[in-house]
Amino acid sequence: MFSMSMISSFIFLLSVIVMMLATILSKKSLSDREKSSPFECGFDPMSSSRLPFSLKFFLITIIFLIFDVEIALILPMILIINYSNLIVWTITSVIFILILLIGLYHEWNQGMLNWSN
Repeated sequence: MFSMSMISSFIFLLSVIVMMLATILSKKSLSDREKSSPFECGFDPMSSSRLPFSLKFFLITIIFLIFDVEIALILPMILIINYSNLIVWTITSVIFILILLIGLYHEWNQGMLNWSN
């Protein structure tokens, strides 16, 4: 009854109509000066760009990135436990976790984990 080209044309036409409706309905009626500006990061764009940057924020960011790398290294260790020598896997895991714990102790000792200050 219907050919494959008619069904494909109908699906294409229907998807174009849905995309056009979504574009028309998603437009904002009022433009906001702050939202139109290129700076949406919390800094005042009219002030000096050489403001002092919070070192505490930078340290928290570095700690977060280190945590992400740790997770990326620990997850494959869990997956390969069945395919590797158990003694070598255990020694590698213990050394890796000891390095992480020494780093955590160093961060704690230096006061980097006191975020309330």
